[in-house]
Amino acid sequence: MRVQAGLLSIIFAVSLAGASFADPLKYDTDKDGTLDLAEMEAAAGAAFDRLNKDQDTTLEYKEAKGRLSKKAFVAADPDKDNSLTKDEYITMAEKLFKAADLENDGTLDARELRSRAGRALQRLLK
Repeated sequence: MRVQAGLLSIIFAVSLAGASFADPLKYDTDKDGTLDLAEMEAAAGAAFDRLNKDQDTTLEYKEAKGRLSKKAFVAADPDKDNSLTKDEYITMAEKLFKAADLENDGTLDARELRSRAGRALQRLLK
């Protein structure tokens, strides 16, 4: 129950950051019309690298601002060191992916990416 509440907190807090997306399947590298976990993880890793302006091994809140709220950042920081490693960032994205996977088929289609969790995920990937 605590994990579910934490996930809902992340979804809600990330969704508050606000953004719009022209093509929700732009990370669909194999062009099959869905986003699978591997494609999402690659996109999340690339997003982390783009956000990590100081090129260290962690992402501080000021670098992630606009992608997620302070509340979502804190919820995604399990070791409470006020920074996210690439693994922590990808783990947060994986939780959102699983929450958005309404059909439980391991892929997200355009409809699932328009869900609240799907929009929150896209915000992390942009």
